[in-house]
Parts: sequence; structure tokens; C-alpha cells
Amino acid sequence: MEEMSNKQENEGLKRRSFLKYAGAGVAVTALAVAGCKKSDNHMPNPEDGEYFGSGDIAILNYAYALEQLEAAFYTKVAESPYSGISTQENSFFTDIRDHEIAHREFFKAAIGGSAIKGLEVDFSSINFGSRESVLATAKAFEDLGVSAYNGAGRLIQDGKYLVLAGKIVSVEARHAALIRDLISNGSFADNTVVDMNGLDKSRSPGEVLEIASVYIKTKLNVKDLPHY
Repeated sequence: MEEMSNKQENEGLKRRSFLKYAGAGVAVTALAVAGCKKSDNHMPNPEDGEYFGSGDIAILNYAYALEQLEAAFYTKVAESPYSGISTQENSFFTDIRDHEIAHREFFKAAIGGSAIKGLEVDFSSINFGSRESVLATAKAFEDLGVSAYNGAGRLIQDGKYLVLAGKIVSVEARHAALIRDLISNGSFADNTVVDMNGLDKSRSPGEVLEIASVYIKTKLNVKDLPHY
């Protein structure tokens, strides 16, 4: 039994280290492209909500909004760990929080003056003291994020941003797999997220924002957000 426990601990540490380095790679990339800022001269009416802009700027703000949501969620989890959380699970959530913050700050720097403001979130429906509630919400957020990036990829015009989105979605998919395995071992790639062709499912920006709206209090103006 002791040997099995040590093996599980080592596997957990290896997984945690992998997640940590995966997130660090994105953060380094963020610094490298922080100067790639674009501006949108459109002057929307503030009463219509936070304006995402148009074209690639709108897509970047769309991703930025989702990363803000995830970063806020995992920050709350880290600040108020659920009852009975293990040291290992706490470490996993701390690493994921750091990744999401890195993603959030990358988009903020890349968009520059055209970035939307910090969003006000509403997590009142989540019981942060319950492992079941936290893991279920984390699963929903991660699966949503992966499907969002997959769906938005076809709408990005600038190849640089497409490559970076691909790097970020791969990290999000690692998060999703980990969370699913914490809920039920071996469920990381079931048919609710992977189709018959072995491909991750995707959602359009409209579908994603409708789902995410439950947790976002800030009014959003996405009238010029590309769609299909």
C-alpha cells in the first residue's frame, strides 16, 4: 500500500510540474508579443456595454473576457479552498489559477488600448465550500473554453494570433482533462467533448457567450464580433 501511495504521489507531482511548465510557456510568449497592439477607432455608446470591437480585436476581446472569467473563478477557489481539499488538489488549482492569470494578462497586453475593461462576475450560484460544486463548475468552464477557442479559430484573420490561440487552447485542454479525471478517473476524453472523428467539439461565439452570461454581470456589446 505504501508503494502504491508513493507511486500516486509521484504521478501527481509529475502532472503538476507539467501543468506548471505548460502555463509558463504561454506567459513567456505573452511577453514576446505584448507590443503587437492594434487599435479600433470606432467610438461606441458606453450605454450599449463594453464594446469588443470588430475583426481580430473583437475575437481577442472575446477570449480576454473568457480568460477574465476563468481567472476570477480559480482565484476565488485558491482564496477559499473547499472543505477537505487535499494538498495535491490545492496545488493543481493554484497552478491552473496562475495559468489563467497569465492568459488574461497576455490578452490585455496584446489588445492594448482596445481592450475591454475588467468584467464584474457573479459566482453566487457556486458553492465554493463544496468539492462537487467547484469541480463541476471548473469542468464546465474548461470545456466551454476549449470549445470557444476551437470555434473562434476559423474567425481569426492574423496568423500570429491564430498560432497563439492554438497554444493557449492546448493548455486549456490539459486543464479540462485534469479536472475531468479529478471528478471521474478516465473521463478526460469522453463523447461529450470529443466527436466520432476524434476531434474536440466547438461552439460559436454566440453560443459561448450565452452560456457564460450566467456568470458575467457586465453588459457586453458584441454587435461587431465575427460569427458564423
